[in-house]
Amino acid sequence: MPKMRAKVKVTGIQKLSETHETLTFNFPAKDGPYPADGSDEDQQFARYSPSGALSLTVANPALLGKFNIGDTFYLDFQPIA
Repeated sequence: MPKMRAKVKVTGIQKLSETHETLTFNFPAKDGPYPADGSDEDQQFARYSPSGALSLTVANPALLGKFNIGDTFYLDFQPIA
């Protein structure tokens, strides 16, 4: 299986307790039209992964409260040998 890269944006943060929070990520898409030349990076990702969502509960104290709505990340998928 080839490597795959997705682009995700934080769209929700739910504090569950002092030690846990759930982050919701969605695949970014643009409000409105993309440029005709295909130069927008979100357009390139949306072309092959037009929709999706990911939910992740974080319990690492070093990461709690570090994510913000709108933060965008690359998510790399690599098979485990």
